[in-house]
Amino acid sequence: MATDELAQKLQRRLLLEESGPEPAPGGEEAAAGWGPGPAGQEDEEEESRSSMLASADSELGAKLSRRQDINDGTARPRQAKVFNPYTEFKEFSRRQIKDMEQMFRLYDSGKDGYIDLMELKLMMEKLGAPQTHLGLKNMIKEVDEDFDGKLSFREFLLIFHKAAAGELEEDSGLMTLAKLSEIDVSTEGVKGAKNFFEAKVQALSSASKFEAEIKAEQDERKREEEEKKHRRAAFRELKSAFSQ
Repeated sequence: MATDELAQKLQRRLLLEESGPEPAPGGEEAAAGWGPGPAGQEDEEEESRSSMLASADSELGAKLSRRQDINDGTARPRQAKVFNPYTEFKEFSRRQIKDMEQMFRLYDSGKDGYIDLMELKLMMEKLGAPQTHLGLKNMIKEVDEDFDGKLSFREFLLIFHKAAAGELEEDSGLMTLAKLSEIDVSTEGVKGAKNFFEAKVQALSSASKFEAEIKAEQDERKREEEEKKHRRAAFRELKSAFSQ
């Protein structure tokens, strides 16, 4: 797909380079001395053509540079598959992932599905652990798999994954974020657990928890449906009583 785009860009550039300036009729305005005339129009067309060529060069250069980085192993191709946090991060319970998602959305002030440098800065300040500009950049860099300079929700979950796996330095900014981001696990049946790390030690197996949570959600939906049915039946009886 990327190859097709590059081919189209190259073809467009070749067409622009091969097409010469079209003669522009002067018309009555040019003869009367109004407007730029043929020479002025040629200059404008040449300037426009040069601008388009420069834009095409810039686009092609960026795409070729990224392709080279991917080939060299310094960049990774963007993932096209659909991300499912529940199947990819099985060590987390559904409740924990939902709590992390709620936190992510809270600080995604731009509502674009990413936490950028300034939003991460605000997050760390709110958590009481402000970081330097370089420190923030290093935090993003440590989990920034697609090298776009910001955190997706998957990369945000990677912070907690790496923290639980012991892959973060104790005094790193990401470890500080993970420790200060307390996740409520009181509904998981884990006594005395105040945050994710304590719950990680005491929790049941992820598979059984996942199944239990699915069943609990299904039971909750059934209960809500039953309540709706009862309310509708009660309303019909009340309406029937008034209509008599």
